[in-house]
Amino acid sequence: MYIPKVERLLVNYKTLEEFKKFKGCGAQELSMLEDLQENIIEDNSESPFYGIYYGGSLVARMSLYVTKPYEYSIPKQEYLELFKLEVLPTFQKKGFGRSLVDYAKSLNMPIKTTARVNSEEFWQKQGFQKTTNHEGTVYLWYPETKVNTVSNGESA
Repeated sequence: MYIPKVERLLVNYKTLEEFKKFKGCGAQELSMLEDLQENIIEDNSESPFYGIYYGGSLVARMSLYVTKPYEYSIPKQEYLELFKLEVLPTFQKKGFGRSLVDYAKSLNMPIKTTARVNSEEFWQKQGFQKTTNHEGTVYLWYPETKVNTVSNGESA
């Protein structure tokens, strides 16, 4: 059984060529090509891009940004914005998207994302909760935290 390996993508022209395969995959706003080009121009070595290669080709990708405390996070803390998760059509429903989400979850920070192109069911299966705020509908996931208890058995 193949277990997808998530890796941080390099900001270079090879990755730019790989991203071109995703152009037109889904809605126009899902393309990270412009984001990558900006990072190449800025020579940003801290890539926010993560992906999965299969057979030497990039088949799934996402971007993760650490963002300032989110209004719904309790306690108020930094959170990850999982942005533009995409899997090439022939690789969908094979666990690649789930592997990217699991990687983000492994960073043990709250995660916020926006469901796009009929992906609401996917996010709910990944344990994200649907909520509405000033941005519209977003999906939130929180790492499990241990609840401190006081001597009378109530949560602290």
